[in-house]
Amino acid sequence: MSDRPRLLPLLGATRHGGRDAMTCLYRCGNACDHPVPNTSDNTYFGDVVSAEVTRRGVVRAGAVGALVLGFGGAAAGALAGAAPAAAAPGTPVVPEAAGFGRPGRGVGSGALTFTPIPPNKLDTLVVPNGYDHSVVIRWGDPVLPGAPEFDPHEQTAARQARQFGYNNDFVGVLPLDKQGRRALLVVNHEYTNEDLMFPGFTSQDALTVEQLRVAMAAHGMSVVELERVGGTGQWRPVGKGRLPYNRRVTALSTKFELTGPAAGSAWLRTAADPKGRTVIGTLNNCAGGVTPWGTVLSGEENFNQYFVGGDGAPAELKPKLARYGITTDARYPSGSRKWERADERFDLAKHPNEAHRFGWIVEIDPFDPESRPRKHTALGRFKHEGANVIIAKSGHAVAYMGDDERFDYLYKFVSDKKFMPGNSWVARKHNLTLLESGTLYVAELYQTSAGEIDGSGKLPSDGAFNGRGRWIKLVSGNRSYVDGMTAADVLTFTRLAGDKVGATKMDRPEDVEPSQLTGKVYVALTNNTNRGVGSNPKADEANPRTANKHGHLLELVEDRGDNSAETFVWSVPIVAGDPTDPSTYFAGYDKTRVSPISCPDNVAFDATGNLWISTDGNALGSNDGLFATAVEGPERGHLKQFLTVPLGAEACGPFITGDNRSVFVAVQHPGEITGASLEKPASTWPDGDFAKPGVVVTWRLDGGPVGS
Repeated sequence: MSDRPRLLPLLGATRHGGRDAMTCLYRCGNACDHPVPNTSDNTYFGDVVSAEVTRRGVVRAGAVGALVLGFGGAAAGALAGAAPAAAAPGTPVVPEAAGFGRPGRGVGSGALTFTPIPPNKLDTLVVPNGYDHSVVIRWGDPVLPGAPEFDPHEQTAARQARQFGYNNDFVGVLPLDKQGRRALLVVNHEYTNEDLMFPGFTSQDALTVEQLRVAMAAHGMSVVELERVGGTGQWRPVGKGRLPYNRRVTALSTKFELTGPAAGSAWLRTAADPKGRTVIGTLNNCAGGVTPWGTVLSGEENFNQYFVGGDGAPAELKPKLARYGITTDARYPSGSRKWERADERFDLAKHPNEAHRFGWIVEIDPFDPESRPRKHTALGRFKHEGANVIIAKSGHAVAYMGDDERFDYLYKFVSDKKFMPGNSWVARKHNLTLLESGTLYVAELYQTSAGEIDGSGKLPSDGAFNGRGRWIKLVSGNRSYVDGMTAADVLTFTRLAGDKVGATKMDRPEDVEPSQLTGKVYVALTNNTNRGVGSNPKADEANPRTANKHGHLLELVEDRGDNSAETFVWSVPIVAGDPTDPSTYFAGYDKTRVSPISCPDNVAFDATGNLWISTDGNALGSNDGLFATAVEGPERGHLKQFLTVPLGAEACGPFITGDNRSVFVAVQHPGEITGASLEKPASTWPDGDFAKPGVVVTWRLDGGPVGS
């Protein structure tokens, strides 16, 4: 390790899961302290259909899945897509750039042989023996040429708009050459914490308008050109030259184009944009994904906290706003950001449709810094954690998405057009339109053992939490399949559409990632302390634990191995927590050999198909971190902790390069502990002065593949 471990006292009180109260305030506006937005009374299909019928369905689909996967590489390639390029992040610069998008030479056997690190509360980044790490970029570092040196005492919006933003979350790395020496780092900046950003901070109300604009400029995204350090797995920003790809996207001034069926609808029109087709900025960008055609998707999540004036919005609009967590009752506080002081569009009493222009999936082309980012309405509007794409056997692009809210839903989008392999100008132009039109679905999961689920986490008599499921069609192109709602209604108020069709209420579905090798889909369900408490929905087989503070993972296998199918098999391979707790489960693996894990948030795959899981809000008393496990074979469920992040931080990302030589992790909100400030930090990571969010890369000292 390149920095000395340093023990610090615990300064804050935890709230839901293991998050500190300060994180709850700034990240999501204390969402868990507000009433659950989903008040629908969906009929759970698994309580209606007999267990015997669904159990027979599981056996049939499981046999088909095993048969397909048993063919190894050839079958895996067919599942991943019709052409090899479908499994890789494409680059329009050099066709089939080596080492990032799919397995190549030297990626290793896939065996996770590293020695797991123990849980800890150190104010540093801890990695296994035989590994090293370095900070790639941190808050305030230059992004655009001519960016001034970072000084929090002299910060302005103009300065911040040229520097790396705050609270990095999603990380994507796209190759620039065949040799794997240059790449583009694309990062989300989810939210700001003014307590830790501004010297002498006292309250949001005391911030100047310029400071509010600084916060707006610190949101958004960054694109940064990187270079490999020698022949190692280390990377650093390219410090000299023209840097044509480097870019900052902010909530302050960047224009976004709306695409798809809801673009231009009455719901998206405002006084400043009477055509409803151009939005200024992006908010609360959480996770995302790299597409097979070489763009990056970014999910707008807790956008509701930026708006005030919901109590003054039109009466007919209030139920819709409330379903998205926007306060419509004057008795309750709202709009903790105070951005309406800098821009009145954040006051819904004056501009009631402005909130509808956020909550979308954003697509950015990092290879074209002059291109306008787009918000794709065809993928629906909710609190997007992110979106991840796989090319189905049919050739259509399939995007999986989660709505990060207690008791909200899991979604899938299937494009109308088919993916065109290759990096020609014609193919690239075509593929950039794939997310503009298609079919949007929401998931309904059926139980096999409904009468045996008591909320304790005890496995039912068939030895697994499993069942079948179906994708309920919500809208296809301009046609709505939801009674009483137009296509624009469904896409703008997708949560309400999911309520109407009886989608299954989940425990905060966050990152949803398909394996490019097997086609299987993995869902991180972070936690839900309201599950089965009071009048809230009880535990069910897909969410098997009452007051679920540690979360779990869901695995989906689409029927016929086709990611565009409308039915699937599901199971719960991991029920998180302390392995000594009888309510935990690790795919049947010996629990005395696994690492404790709490609150899975983001998931990713390495080149050999291992699943990597980062955590947010560890409720076991340790720092958050990154874990890895096999999802196939005898080591399935053997979860091992790879790293921990500093005090108060959350582990985001992660991204493993296709040559398996580098692991990128975003260290978000270090030192975010109640009572901390810029002058009195709870963490001094990474530079020993005050806490700065940043992106870290980890690599093996001997140059070999990570994990192995």
